[in-house]
Amino acid sequence: MTRFLRPLAALAVFLITNSQLLIGEARAQAPKTYTSSEILLGLKKLNVLGSVLYIAAHPDDENTRLIAYLANERLLETGYLSLTRGDGGQNLIGPELREGLGVIRTQELLAARRTDGGRQFFTRANDFGFSKTSDETFRIWDKEQVLADMVWVIRQRRPDVLIARFPPDARAGHGHHAASAILAAEAFDAAGDPKRFPEQLQYVQAWQPKRLFWNTGSFFVKPGEDMAGYLKLDAGGYNPLLGQSYGEIAARSRSNHRSQGFGSAAQRGEALEYFQLVKGAPASNGLFDGVDLTWNRVPGGAAVGKLIEEVIRKYDASNPSASVAGLLKVRELLFEADAGRLWTPNKWQATETLIRACLGLRAEAVALDSKAVTDLSTKDGKLPRSLIVCEIVKSSGVLLKLEKMVAYADLDATDVVNINNRLSVSTTYGIDLLNNKKFIDTLRIQESFTNNLASQPYWLRDVSTNGMYKVAEQMNRGYPENEAVAKVGISLTLYSKKDRKYKESLYFIIPVQYKHTDPVLGELYQPLVVVPPVAVNLPAARAYVFADAQPKTVPVTLKAGRAGVAGTLALTLPPGWTSTPASQSFALAAKDAEQTVEFRVQPGPSAAPGKAELRAAATVDGQAYSRGIQQIIYPHIPTQTLFPEAVAPLVKLELKRKGQQVAYLMGAGDEVPDALRQLGYTVTLVEPQDLTAPNLKQYDALVVGVRAYNTVERLKTQQPEILKYIEQGGNVIVQYVVNRGTVLPEIGPYPMTLSRDRVTVEDAPVTLSNHPLLQSPNKITAQDFQGWVQEQGLYYPSKWDPKYQTVISSADPGEPATQGAILVADYGKGHYIYTGLSLFRELPAGVPGAFRLLANMVSYGK
Repeated sequence: MTRFLRPLAALAVFLITNSQLLIGEARAQAPKTYTSSEILLGLKKLNVLGSVLYIAAHPDDENTRLIAYLANERLLETGYLSLTRGDGGQNLIGPELREGLGVIRTQELLAARRTDGGRQFFTRANDFGFSKTSDETFRIWDKEQVLADMVWVIRQRRPDVLIARFPPDARAGHGHHAASAILAAEAFDAAGDPKRFPEQLQYVQAWQPKRLFWNTGSFFVKPGEDMAGYLKLDAGGYNPLLGQSYGEIAARSRSNHRSQGFGSAAQRGEALEYFQLVKGAPASNGLFDGVDLTWNRVPGGAAVGKLIEEVIRKYDASNPSASVAGLLKVRELLFEADAGRLWTPNKWQATETLIRACLGLRAEAVALDSKAVTDLSTKDGKLPRSLIVCEIVKSSGVLLKLEKMVAYADLDATDVVNINNRLSVSTTYGIDLLNNKKFIDTLRIQESFTNNLASQPYWLRDVSTNGMYKVAEQMNRGYPENEAVAKVGISLTLYSKKDRKYKESLYFIIPVQYKHTDPVLGELYQPLVVVPPVAVNLPAARAYVFADAQPKTVPVTLKAGRAGVAGTLALTLPPGWTSTPASQSFALAAKDAEQTVEFRVQPGPSAAPGKAELRAAATVDGQAYSRGIQQIIYPHIPTQTLFPEAVAPLVKLELKRKGQQVAYLMGAGDEVPDALRQLGYTVTLVEPQDLTAPNLKQYDALVVGVRAYNTVERLKTQQPEILKYIEQGGNVIVQYVVNRGTVLPEIGPYPMTLSRDRVTVEDAPVTLSNHPLLQSPNKITAQDFQGWVQEQGLYYPSKWDPKYQTVISSADPGEPATQGAILVADYGKGHYIYTGLSLFRELPAGVPGAFRLLANMVSYGK
């Protein structure tokens, strides 16, 4: 095989087995550049053939110090398999919950892995919220599907060792945690059994890991338990090539979990990790006891290992390009070794990356617009094509010629023939790349985009259940995010300096991205996003509440994905409901233009009480579009774009209220103010400095947002003013506060002890007292606690002063009842209410009883 054809042949093998790992650059990130010490670390890692997979339930469950140690000290391929994306957690940095929070936490995990050197994987399991037992977890998850996904990742990555974070019992502290340990043991056995999940074997081979450990520690063992029998290692070492200890790397990695408030301090010095063998061969000399981590484990691999050792020995940190010739020989030998292709694809990719790093080769493809529209013929019959600018810089003296470049979309990465066909119609250059001189050219993506959901996170494209996401394509399962919607293939030739006769071919693929310069944050990259011709947006997280037959205005905002979009917009309503008008026409002349269309919606006499939903859809050229566009923008992750269905809850209920003016202090972020407005209240968002007794006197109630006493530092100084407001006749409602990290010891007028107590079963039966809060202005009954979503409540107080009055009690199955969901205290002339009920979830979901409870709380004492 000629040197020119070998790169494409290896690329074919790599694509077929690892299609989503093709792109050398991290998606939505600046092209990676490497220091000399990072290149040396990569060379050393090239000569280690070993893999480890860490397994837990959620983002932030992982041991970042151990991952950093295994990836950068032991030089192993180190992965973290998180069974969920953390969709059911709380959000410390904004209002996003459920799917939006899962997208944020996915990106936070990817940022963590870029920091500590690991790789990230997931299953289809949906984080449905806190679970107290693994039995409950498995009633909601499809256990066999989650197990299949774990086996899929194991068979793809072929780890020698699995490490579970949690024990399989109540010590894990969470049903998801215990379930992850139970499933890790089952996956250990199933991955090597060709009779289990045989449908996977058309893509991968069965693989049996050597052993499974539990990464235990003092927080799991019983007091006084002897840990002498456990394996242990010191993961607190220092890496001179990275200039950091693994504790320092771990702190930076863990601090990426900003939505969970997990900023961490760096640790230095000894850090012992303990391991208990769960399954597999006994080990007395370490995790990889008896595992050959050299190229000798591969038939014909000894020569590869020796050649890599030579490249390392001759490596010149002041001239990395001198190692290119040796790495090209390594690439050549990779064809002769590993006939079963168990290691070649990954090591081939690593070798190619190191060659480009030693060449000082930096390439990026930037779209001129952040959005590309799906294929829809324009009036002149031409189809839109996206323009991109490609920039290549070579920072070395090696002779390198740019041969071809091609930009394309919607490529099936396993279709190698298609790749060759694309190259055959690519732009041909045949020019030398000069040292430290930019080469820039503009390309046009060859194809139109044809999939309206190409940029929707792949696990959100189909309707999910409470416990599982639906992912039809086997090759998508396990991966953290979508592939780039467009890519650029670059073909180069490397020449000998002496006579230009000796040559080697290089071929690599980079993602097409969009970048811009923020005046504060500097240069930012984000994914190129494919949008439909028109997006249909309803107000986010809003339920429309009707306590009478009066109409309400429903605004629908249309956004053009391209110029010249016109059509009609209509609402779909349940029986008995009407909208005026029934439909409306629209015309958007410019790309990104917006138009808000308003409908007056009202229930008729025959409209059923309770919760229903409305849907909005635009029709353009005979095709319906019923999804909006939502951007999630935070400085620590790339901008994320979702395309939610244009649907909103409709709630018809009997409801009365008292008072009118409500002050709302935002905490970590929630959508409760909009729910109050739906009830007819006038809501003012107040700042902490506005919390003075004279200023608050104008309001009928002050509602404090979720986790405000964890996040609003100024409440330390304003708390006396809040108490004075209550004392003078005010009404204060405080929503849940996390029991750790409060800004002051007491959040109420009398002592209470916050805890992690909660009722996780959302439809758990509720026992109601005769407390006045439940009697007026709305009579609260057990029916008001039906149809709740996720958790009934969380962070209930476990102890409280006798001056607090309890209102309701409930319990998870098999547990004693707790009365801490609502506590009411009279203080002076006013009233204080603490509630751990998950109103922040129930109200946006349109749960009727949650609105009636909220109205009673705001109206209390009037």
